[in-house]
Amino acid sequence: MSKSAYNTKNPKQPLAGIRVLVGRARHQAGALSAELRKLGATVTEIPFIEIRKPSTFRPLDSALKNLSRYDWLILTSANGVEALWERITKLRLKRSAFDGLRFAAIGPATKKAIERRGVRVNVVPKEYVAESVVRSLKGKVNGKRVLLVRAKVARDVIPTELRKAGALLEVVEAYKTVVPKSSRTRLRSTLKNPKRRPQVVTFTSSSTAKNFAELLGARPNLAGDLAGIQMASIGPVTSSTLRELGLRVDIAAREFTIPGLVNAIRNAIARSDFHE
Repeated sequence: MSKSAYNTKNPKQPLAGIRVLVGRARHQAGALSAELRKLGATVTEIPFIEIRKPSTFRPLDSALKNLSRYDWLILTSANGVEALWERITKLRLKRSAFDGLRFAAIGPATKKAIERRGVRVNVVPKEYVAESVVRSLKGKVNGKRVLLVRAKVARDVIPTELRKAGALLEVVEAYKTVVPKSSRTRLRSTLKNPKRRPQVVTFTSSSTAKNFAELLGARPNLAGDLAGIQMASIGPVTSSTLRELGLRVDIAAREFTIPGLVNAIRNAIARSDFHE
């Protein structure tokens, strides 16, 4: 099916005839999949990451019981927000525990997740990456106590740079991401099946990129095995990880959000000519 066939036939569904593989964690795939389906895409969901509880909640619980010690609380993902509030509920902390505490969120999805809990977000960077968080906070954290709540494995940009800016920073683990082993067989069979093989694969974090490669297994020519498939990245950090893995970045979101990723895919398909 050529681009003229699906775009002209139904301009409201510019992705009709396009198969997209969504690799978000199972509980998060819905929003991205729904937006793609609205545009006519045929979506397959195979999670590349699985969110799990940390081996211990002690450091997080200790920090939450002593929130009055901190000036800032930084959250870098909606997963972190969910994990944090799960512990807040478990510990039966009152809203007054947040008095005097300022919140920073890495992007609109994280901000929205915080505000759903009735808490005001004081800082959201212009670009939704760690470096932009640092730029937004650099002049505000000198001598301040800062609590960073994040995944077990994460980039060190925020803690390193904020400490350089004079922040008294504490990092606590709220959750961890693992490779969902059950996805391995499904992913390989989907890529081998001509009727199901995607034309676009979405990557919404560095973890999804790394785990995608791991799910495929050690292969001498990973990029070759994925010939004809467009790799769609949500932002520059994810793009960098894909390239480090030897994968192309065919589609890159200009706005580093789910709507931005969907829009980038839509624009890329409009410029391309896909054939069945």
